Amino acid sequence: MSSPVRLVHTSAGYLPPSVAAPQSAEIIPYPNAPSVQAQEVPIKLPHPLAEKARDVAANVLPTLIMLVVLLGIWQIACGHEGATFPSPSKVWTESREVILHPFKNVTIDGWHIKIQDGGDVGIAGHVLRSLGRVAFGFSLSATFGIALGILIGQSKTAYRALDPIFQILRTVPPLAWLPISLAIFQQAGPSAIFLIFITAIWPVILNTAAGVQNIPPTYRNVGRVLSLNPFEYFIKIMLPATVPYMFTGLRVGIGMSWLAIVAAEMVQGGTGIGFFIWDSYNSSLLTDTIVALIWIGLVGFALDRIVGWIGRRVAREV
Repeated sequence: MSSPVRLVHTSAGYLPPSVAAPQSAEIIPYPNAPSVQAQEVPIKLPHPLAEKARDVAANVLPTLIMLVVLLGIWQIACGHEGATFPSPSKVWTESREVILHPFKNVTIDGWHIKIQDGGDVGIAGHVLRSLGRVAFGFSLSATFGIALGILIGQSKTAYRALDPIFQILRTVPPLAWLPISLAIFQQAGPSAIFLIFITAIWPVILNTAAGVQNIPPTYRNVGRVLSLNPFEYFIKIMLPATVPYMFTGLRVGIGMSWLAIVAAEMVQGGTGIGFFIWDSYNSSLLTDTIVALIWIGLVGFALDRIVGWIGRRVAREV
């Protein structure tokens, strides 16, 4: 009688010992294999200035490329003989003096700026004259506009009654106010200030009043629970909630102020960037007019960005 066959249990089932795979195998290292040890690899963070430069390049480079493309199209379209509109190369050739010497007869001594009276002034002198008028008129419109907006915004009845009137007045073009301002003040300087004031005040009033109207009810309830007096309520509740609305109106207002003063100076004469444009047109210096338009656009862009930057700083502080 033959002896029974011993089977070994494996993953493939029960097999004879000669067939079954070994339960374990010895791992033989590769000869002369280098030992590998984990090493800490330092992570190099980009320099803050490099990140800032990259962000600036990402924002500015597309604009510069588009500007070059537009200048190229302009040059191709107007660079041929018989073109009625000057090309960029012609603007540079004929208005080089205006471009290279913008501060002609303008003396800057610290914070004191002296501009020679008369028309023989560089284009920057005319811009500074206009900015002085805008600064005064816009300051008045901002002060009265914010105050009136806060008062009107606290009364729903007053807001509903006055909002349609303000909406109508804000659509009146700046030049339409010029005859009224001349009739009231009889002088070009005060008339220009009034024109800036009456043009810029409406968006400031409307946006400030809207901000007061849109204060969340929970904020008002917090003020009542804490028994805040009117001054504390204004500083801690109303001002932080309405600052974004205020500066939205101020940004619109500063742009309208710049538009108004240019239009007023074109009609009234004297000095200012508006007068420079009109004088260049009457002298058939179309290239000087184009240079002035570029200055107007750049200054308007800068004013908008400055007011927006101030608004962001104020919003963080309050």
